[in-house]
Amino acid sequence: MTDNTSVLRTRGLRKDFGKATGLVHAVDGVDLDVAPGETVAIMGPSGCGKSTLLHLLGGLERPTDGEIRLAGRRVDQMGEKALARLRREAVGFVFQAFHLMDELTAVENVELPALLAGRSRRAARAQATDLLERVGLADRAGFLPSALSGGQRQRVAVARALSNEPLVVLADEPTGNLDSAATLDVLQLFDSLRRAGQTLVIITHDSRIAATADRLISMRDGAFVDETKTMGGTRGNLGAFAQLEG
Repeated sequence: MTDNTSVLRTRGLRKDFGKATGLVHAVDGVDLDVAPGETVAIMGPSGCGKSTLLHLLGGLERPTDGEIRLAGRRVDQMGEKALARLRREAVGFVFQAFHLMDELTAVENVELPALLAGRSRRAARAQATDLLERVGLADRAGFLPSALSGGQRQRVAVARALSNEPLVVLADEPTGNLDSAATLDVLQLFDSLRRAGQTLVIITHDSRIAATADRLISMRDGAFVDETKTMGGTRGNLGAFAQLEG
């Protein structure tokens, strides 16, 4: 891929922690290209740098060295205000722990990013309602997170990540806290996003989740060690997953 075909691109990306003999290369010289509408899954053992990489891609952490480009813009050279705006408007985050506001209803959680971005309350609420319908939770709009199952809370988190129509959604172990039934539910949702053309980067330990991506990258000791094309979330993959879990 080239700059012209990549919505997300890194070159020589590195993140170090510690000093001298205690220096750890959490991310070590990563080159990554993600095309518009592509789903990329990144797998590797715990502590290999996957989550740190995702935080770098989304501007949550700053790299020690290297460059990150989102739609051609240098993320690694942005100031704090520009980074905050980038996170609000161009990147959607989905975390393992959901990170929903406990005191807000499902629809209020989903509309929050749009309100923070300056949209009117009416427009934000209309979009949030549409997104909850899209993820199959229109009938749970007025529920607090404590009244939702784990799978439902993750679907609310996905809807929230889509609130500002981001260029890319970054998901860190999105099914890590879910049981098998809820995992299948969220897996089908991510597959529908892929089919709709949403650009996705998913960090996962689960090979079944990775099999729904267009491309699988293996990571170890902070570096990419292997890359393969997958079946791209075909119905066959989802069907096999359902049979395995059923």
